[in-house]
Amino acid sequence: MLERRRARHQALHILYQKEITGSPVSEILADGSWDVRPLDVEDCEESLSIGEPPEFTFVLLAGVDAHSDEIDATIERLSQHWVLSRMPFVDRNILRIAVYELMFEPDIPSSATINEAVEMAKVYAGEDSSKFVNGILGKLADETSEWAAADLAAGEVATTDILEGDEA
Repeated sequence: MLERRRARHQALHILYQKEITGSPVSEILADGSWDVRPLDVEDCEESLSIGEPPEFTFVLLAGVDAHSDEIDATIERLSQHWVLSRMPFVDRNILRIAVYELMFEPDIPSSATINEAVEMAKVYAGEDSSKFVNGILGKLADETSEWAAADLAAGEVATTDILEGDEA
């Protein structure tokens, strides 16, 4: 979905700018400094970061902010022998966006989230970044599918109770 792709690219640009400048996201959005238009907009990936952010950009930014401690802890746990602060800014923020989606946006297929993150890493990050991003997100996807299976088993009872009028 092009709208979500655009939202992810814009969220990445904004989170990257936040790290570089130390400015809060609200200030970056208010002053429009994140919307830097390149001289040559031929590149499709670069043009995705231009224009008014779709609503999903704000969902991603708010979600990454609200769950930042849990997201960062998850990234560190899954990235064996890597400390988050030593990761390149771009890799770290691509992972933050994707980990947020995998953990807190269950309606988005994990394969779509991982694919988009890997593609962003190929465009914006270092040579081996796409493999690194794919490895971490693949581990998390395996974990979240186990959580989903457990939730589904537990949810079957809860759904039945709700349908029968025993709302909690």
